[in-house]
Amino acid sequence: MRTAAAWLLLVAVTISGCDAPSPKSQWRDLEGNTVETGGRVLVVNYWAEWCAPCREEIPELNAFYRQHAERVLVLGINFDQLPADQVRAQAEKFGIEFPVLASEPAERWGQPRPQVLPTTLFIDADGVWRRTLVGPQTAQSLQEALANMK
Repeated sequence: MRTAAAWLLLVAVTISGCDAPSPKSQWRDLEGNTVETGGRVLVVNYWAEWCAPCREEIPELNAFYRQHAERVLVLGINFDQLPADQVRAQAEKFGIEFPVLASEPAERWGQPRPQVLPTTLFIDADGVWRRTLVGPQTAQSLQEALANMK
């Protein structure tokens, strides 16, 4: 009986480890392309079309993404989780230059779904959540958050 219980515990621990953060995680963008995240800091931004501060923040995220592309990967997540063609149209209208994920990696980093938009998560290169920024960010506030990740 103890052997069976120990075996079940080992299996449960092994299976639950499959959801552990990994720096080599991959997702799909709106075009169905694989987005490889390994080795870079992730800046994961939740946005929605109806969110005025989100619209104001997009140019700042674009500039930050261009400036730090070697070290940082900015990823967008549409809060409303609309069909890909609708999200694509909204992203184009907003001028989003960074990848937008086709689906939300729900609680991927042990964080609940944001309740306020915009919300930006900072995930280190090892796939571990480090910080959440709530409200619209500037290139400077994003740079400061990145600098504090060292």
